[in-house]
Amino acid sequence: MTVLISAKQLTRYYGKHCAVNNVSFSLARGQILGFLGENGAGKTTTLQMLCGNLAPSSGEILINGFDMLTQPKLAKRSLGYVPDTPPLYKELSVDEFLRYCAQLHGVPKADITAAVQLAKQRCGLSEVANRLIGVLSKGFQQRIGIAQAIVHNPDVIVLDEPTVGLDPLQIIEIRSLIRELGQEHGVIFSTHILSEVQEVCTDVMIIQQGACVLNARIDELPAEKSLETIFIDLMQAQ
Repeated sequence: MTVLISAKQLTRYYGKHCAVNNVSFSLARGQILGFLGENGAGKTTTLQMLCGNLAPSSGEILINGFDMLTQPKLAKRSLGYVPDTPPLYKELSVDEFLRYCAQLHGVPKADITAAVQLAKQRCGLSEVANRLIGVLSKGFQQRIGIAQAIVHNPDVIVLDEPTVGLDPLQIIEIRSLIRELGQEHGVIFSTHILSEVQEVCTDVMIIQQGACVLNARIDELPAEKSLETIFIDLMQAQ
């Protein structure tokens, strides 16, 4: 397996408060890592560090072999990031926005049209390509958020709670898209919904009070216990 992310001993302090404490893990192509934890456990801080939006107090992050601290531009070329509320320009059409994002990601001018077409196709956006983003449903807007993250075909895709606020049919569609993306990319999928991790992910990592308390393959978890039971047991043990 090609290792796409190598995070070693990530630690982040806010003043005297340790939000992330000595977290280490790796991600390979073909893996979908479900990232779980209670509110305030340090999930978003960890994702922000992985994406280069927040510097760790200590530790190392390699993306495709490039150090996020010393080679940030090279590291970020391999990343696509979708925050829980995608930053969309709602006065633009879907096509206009994705073309703009492709330019920001450095897609060569001659390749932009093909890159946008592929992103729209993968995210089910072709039928709304000429509509303004602001008039589309939250489900479509979440898909646009994912499309902007994959338009440059990154090796690593980071999704921070991409199904929040969606209806059941939209959730099923996003889950299917995540499974598809996991076939060609490495995916980190942060969520509060335990059933999503069991249905979609190949691996699971749980953090509690900033520390990693579980990092395992889904198929290696005890068969007699649900992920919900394992999660509750770990939370109560702290």
